[in-house]
Amino acid sequence: MTIHTTHPFADADPDPARRFRSHVSGAVTLWTSGDDVERAGLTVTSLMVALGPEPTVLALLDPDSDLLEVLRETGTAVVQLLSWPDRQLAEAFAGTAPAPGGPFRQSAFVDTDHGPRLASSATWAGVRLAGEREVGWSVEVAAVLEHVEVGETDDPLLHRRGRFHHHQA
Repeated sequence: MTIHTTHPFADADPDPARRFRSHVSGAVTLWTSGDDVERAGLTVTSLMVALGPEPTVLALLDPDSDLLEVLRETGTAVVQLLSWPDRQLAEAFAGTAPAPGGPFRQSAFVDTDHGPRLASSATWAGVRLAGEREVGWSVEVAAVLEHVEVGETDDPLLHRRGRFHHHQA
């Protein structure tokens, strides 16, 4: 057994992929892909971050989702962590709440090299699609972390047992 002197999920860790992973557990993420012509997004909670030479996000996506189609076309996406005030946006992108004009009209988004990013998201990653496979009723995508921003997330939106929760730091 190896005993480390540092906490494996400490925010002070200089590795951006490790810091991003520390914020993901139980978090509600919004995956977005596309450009001004075609955009798609999906609320995703089934994901994990695998560390290594090419840190990778593994996520389970709906095989019929517009997001998967646009992700396959562009090869890139933005994975952003949502906060408690974003719960209505999470529902809109999940297709479980009305979104007049579409879910991208419900909040401000900023264009990035990887796709549209929620302007208010403090913690997000730009990813590149590396592979996919069918798993159960989902498609597991492997997306390499190419850009990571880890900011203050004082009130993350969490999803457990079919409900949204929040935990203030």
